[in-house]
Amino acid sequence: MTGTGLRVDHAVTSGTFSLDGETFDVDNNIWVLGDDTECIVIDAPHSVTDILAVVGERTVKAIVLTHAHDDHCRQAPALREAVNGGSGAPILLHPDDRPLWELTHGGADDPDATLWDVDLADGQVLEVAGSQVRVIHTPGHAPGAVCLYVPDLGVLFTGDTLFHGGPGATGRSFSDRPRLEASIRASLFGLPEETVVHTGHGDDTTIGAEAAALGR
Repeated sequence: MTGTGLRVDHAVTSGTFSLDGETFDVDNNIWVLGDDTECIVIDAPHSVTDILAVVGERTVKAIVLTHAHDDHCRQAPALREAVNGGSGAPILLHPDDRPLWELTHGGADDPDATLWDVDLADGQVLEVAGSQVRVIHTPGHAPGAVCLYVPDLGVLFTGDTLFHGGPGATGRSFSDRPRLEASIRASLFGLPEETVVHTGHGDDTTIGAEAAALGR
Protein backbone atom coordinates (compact mmCIF):
# COMPACT_ATOMS: atom_id res chain seq x y z
CA MET A 1 0.00 0.00 0.00
CA THR A 2 1.42 3.36 -1.00
CA GLY A 3 1.39 5.99 1.70
CA THR A 4 -0.57 9.20 1.26
CA GLY A 5 1.42 12.35 1.90
CA LEU A 6 4.64 10.51 2.72
CA ARG A 7 7.54 12.95 2.79
CA VAL A 8 11.04 13.55 4.10
CA ASP A 9 11.71 16.47 6.44
CA HIS A 10 15.24 17.66 7.06
CA ALA A 11 17.36 19.94 9.21
CA VAL A 12 21.02 20.22 10.19
CA THR A 13 22.34 20.20 13.75
CA SER A 14 25.86 20.68 15.10
CA GLY A 15 27.91 19.01 17.80
CA THR A 16 30.87 16.68 18.24
CA PHE A 17 31.99 13.20 17.25
CA SER A 18 34.38 11.29 19.53
CA LEU A 19 36.18 8.01 18.94
CA ASP A 20 39.61 6.57 19.66
CA GLY A 21 40.49 9.44 21.98
CA GLU A 22 39.84 12.20 19.47
CA THR A 23 36.94 14.66 19.25
CA PHE A 24 35.83 16.63 16.20
CA ASP A 25 33.21 19.28 15.51
CA VAL A 26 30.66 17.94 13.05
CA ASP A 27 27.36 18.87 11.39
CA ASN A 28 24.77 16.07 11.11
CA ASN A 29 21.65 15.81 9.03
CA ILE A 30 18.35 15.25 10.83
CA TRP A 31 15.98 13.10 8.77
CA VAL A 32 12.33 12.51 9.61
CA LEU A 33 10.19 10.28 7.38
CA GLY A 34 6.40 10.28 7.59
CA ASP A 35 3.21 12.17 6.86
CA ASP A 36 1.24 14.79 8.80
CA THR A 37 0.25 12.28 11.49
CA GLU A 38 3.14 9.89 12.15
CA CYS A 39 6.83 9.53 11.44
CA ILE A 40 10.08 7.78 12.19
CA VAL A 41 13.23 9.66 13.19
CA ILE A 42 16.42 8.46 11.53
CA ASP A 43 19.37 8.84 13.92
CA ALA A 44 19.47 11.10 16.97
CA PRO A 45 22.25 13.63 16.46
CA HIS A 46 23.35 16.31 18.93
CA SER A 47 20.13 18.13 19.92
CA VAL A 48 16.80 16.74 21.05
CA THR A 49 15.32 20.22 20.65
CA ASP A 50 16.43 20.42 17.02
CA ILE A 51 14.98 16.98 16.27
CA LEU A 52 11.67 17.74 17.96
CA ALA A 53 11.38 20.91 15.89
CA VAL A 54 11.36 18.73 12.75
CA VAL A 55 8.98 16.17 14.23
CA GLY A 56 6.42 18.75 15.32
CA GLU A 57 3.19 17.34 16.75
CA ARG A 58 3.44 13.99 14.98
CA THR A 59 3.48 10.59 16.63
CA VAL A 60 6.97 9.10 16.48
CA LYS A 61 6.70 5.38 15.74
CA ALA A 62 10.41 4.68 16.15
CA ILE A 63 13.89 6.14 16.40
CA VAL A 64 15.88 4.17 13.84
CA LEU A 65 19.66 4.35 14.14
CA THR A 66 21.83 3.82 11.07
CA HIS A 67 24.76 3.03 13.37
CA ALA A 68 26.03 3.74 16.88
CA HIS A 69 28.77 6.33 16.51
CA ASP A 70 28.11 8.85 19.25
CA ASP A 71 27.13 11.70 16.93
CA HIS A 72 24.27 9.52 15.64
CA CYS A 73 23.13 7.84 18.87
CA ARG A 74 24.14 10.02 21.82
CA GLN A 75 20.74 11.69 22.13
CA ALA A 76 18.67 8.58 21.40
CA PRO A 77 17.72 7.75 25.03
CA ALA A 78 16.77 11.37 25.76
CA LEU A 79 14.79 11.57 22.53
CA ARG A 80 13.06 8.29 23.40
CA GLU A 81 11.75 9.88 26.58
CA ALA A 82 10.82 13.21 24.98
CA VAL A 83 8.65 12.14 22.06
CA ASN A 84 4.95 11.39 22.05
CA GLY A 85 4.20 13.61 25.00
CA GLY A 86 6.69 11.75 27.14
CA SER A 87 5.23 8.30 26.46
CA GLY A 88 8.28 7.45 24.37
CA ALA A 89 9.13 5.51 21.23
CA PRO A 90 11.42 2.51 20.68
CA ILE A 91 15.04 2.84 19.62
CA LEU A 92 16.00 0.42 16.82
CA LEU A 93 19.64 -0.57 16.21
CA HIS A 94 21.46 -3.47 14.58
CA PRO A 95 22.95 -5.61 17.38
CA ASP A 96 26.37 -5.83 15.72
CA ASP A 97 26.86 -2.20 16.79
CA ARG A 98 26.63 -3.00 20.49
CA PRO A 99 30.38 -2.34 21.10
CA LEU A 100 30.02 1.18 19.71
CA TRP A 101 26.75 1.81 21.54
CA GLU A 102 28.40 0.81 24.83
CA LEU A 103 31.16 3.37 24.34
CA THR A 104 28.50 6.07 24.68
CA HIS A 105 25.76 4.48 26.79
CA GLY A 106 27.63 2.06 29.05
CA GLY A 107 28.28 -1.66 29.12
CA ALA A 108 27.49 -4.59 31.35
CA ASP A 109 29.57 -3.27 34.26
CA ASP A 110 27.92 0.17 34.26
CA PRO A 111 24.88 0.44 36.58
CA ASP A 112 23.71 3.49 34.63
CA ALA A 113 23.95 1.80 31.23
CA THR A 114 20.98 1.94 28.89
CA LEU A 115 20.16 -0.11 25.81
CA TRP A 116 18.14 0.27 22.64
CA ASP A 117 14.75 -1.47 22.45
CA VAL A 118 14.51 -3.45 19.21
CA ASP A 119 17.18 -5.17 17.08
CA LEU A 120 17.31 -4.36 13.38
CA ALA A 121 18.00 -7.11 10.85
CA ASP A 122 18.90 -7.21 7.18
CA GLY A 123 15.75 -7.42 5.07
CA GLN A 124 13.47 -6.29 7.89
CA VAL A 125 10.57 -4.11 6.77
CA LEU A 126 9.40 -1.18 8.88
CA GLU A 127 6.15 0.64 8.20
CA VAL A 128 5.29 4.31 8.51
CA ALA A 129 2.44 6.32 7.04
CA GLY A 130 1.27 3.35 4.99
CA SER A 131 4.65 2.84 3.31
CA GLN A 132 7.45 0.36 3.76
CA VAL A 133 11.04 1.02 4.79
CA ARG A 134 13.47 -1.79 4.04
CA VAL A 135 16.48 -2.31 6.30
CA ILE A 136 19.73 -3.09 4.46
CA HIS A 137 22.69 -4.19 6.60
CA THR A 138 25.82 -2.53 5.20
CA PRO A 139 28.73 -3.27 7.56
CA GLY A 140 32.04 -1.53 7.08
CA HIS A 141 31.85 2.00 8.45
CA ALA A 142 30.50 0.30 11.55
CA PRO A 143 29.76 -3.41 12.05
CA GLY A 144 26.04 -2.85 12.51
CA ALA A 145 25.58 -0.04 10.02
CA VAL A 146 22.32 -0.12 8.08
CA CYS A 147 20.74 1.83 5.25
CA LEU A 148 17.01 2.42 4.92
CA TYR A 149 15.35 2.15 1.51
CA VAL A 150 11.93 3.70 0.85
CA PRO A 151 10.66 2.46 -2.53
CA ASP A 152 7.56 4.70 -2.54
CA LEU A 153 9.77 7.80 -2.52
CA GLY A 154 12.80 6.39 -4.32
CA VAL A 155 15.10 7.43 -1.48
CA LEU A 156 17.80 5.73 0.56
CA PHE A 157 19.03 6.90 3.96
CA THR A 158 22.66 5.84 4.24
CA GLY A 159 23.91 7.25 7.52
CA ASP A 160 27.69 7.24 7.11
CA THR A 161 27.86 4.25 4.75
CA LEU A 162 27.73 6.25 1.52
CA PHE A 163 28.19 9.97 0.92
CA HIS A 164 28.17 12.43 -1.94
CA GLY A 165 31.67 11.59 -3.17
CA GLY A 166 32.04 8.01 -2.02
CA PRO A 167 32.03 5.58 0.88
CA GLY A 168 32.09 6.67 4.50
CA ALA A 169 35.22 6.93 6.58
CA THR A 170 37.16 3.94 7.83
CA GLY A 171 40.47 3.59 9.66
CA ARG A 172 39.02 3.89 13.16
CA SER A 173 37.95 1.22 15.62
CA PHE A 174 35.36 -1.26 14.37
CA SER A 175 35.62 -0.09 10.72
CA ASP A 176 36.78 -1.97 7.64
CA ARG A 177 37.27 -0.34 4.23
CA PRO A 178 37.14 -3.48 2.03
CA ARG A 179 34.04 -4.66 3.85
CA LEU A 180 32.40 -1.25 3.42
CA GLU A 181 33.04 -1.14 -0.32
CA ALA A 182 31.80 -4.72 -0.67
CA SER A 183 28.61 -3.84 1.21
CA ILE A 184 27.95 -0.85 -1.01
CA ARG A 185 28.49 -2.77 -4.22
CA ALA A 186 26.50 -5.83 -3.15
CA SER A 187 23.61 -4.18 -1.32
CA LEU A 188 23.20 -0.63 -2.64
CA PHE A 189 24.36 -0.43 -6.24
CA GLY A 190 21.59 -2.79 -7.34
CA LEU A 191 19.00 -0.16 -6.44
CA PRO A 192 17.64 2.07 -9.23
CA GLU A 193 20.24 4.57 -10.38
CA GLU A 194 17.88 7.49 -9.81
CA THR A 195 17.50 6.62 -6.11
CA VAL A 196 18.21 9.75 -4.07
CA VAL A 197 20.71 9.16 -1.27
CA HIS A 198 20.10 11.10 1.95
CA THR A 199 23.35 10.99 3.90
CA GLY A 200 24.25 11.40 7.54
CA HIS A 201 26.40 14.43 6.78
CA GLY A 202 26.49 16.80 3.83
CA ASP A 203 24.67 16.87 0.53
CA ASP A 204 22.41 14.36 -1.19
CA THR A 205 23.62 12.26 -4.08
CA THR A 206 22.24 9.40 -6.19
CA ILE A 207 23.01 5.72 -6.50
CA GLY A 208 23.90 6.23 -10.16
CA ALA A 209 26.41 8.98 -9.43
CA GLU A 210 28.18 7.03 -6.72
CA ALA A 211 28.19 3.78 -8.69
CA ALA A 212 29.81 5.57 -11.60
CA ALA A 213 32.47 7.05 -9.32
CA LEU A 214 33.27 3.94 -7.27
CA GLY A 215 32.63 1.35 -9.91
CA ARG A 216 30.15 -1.45 -9.59
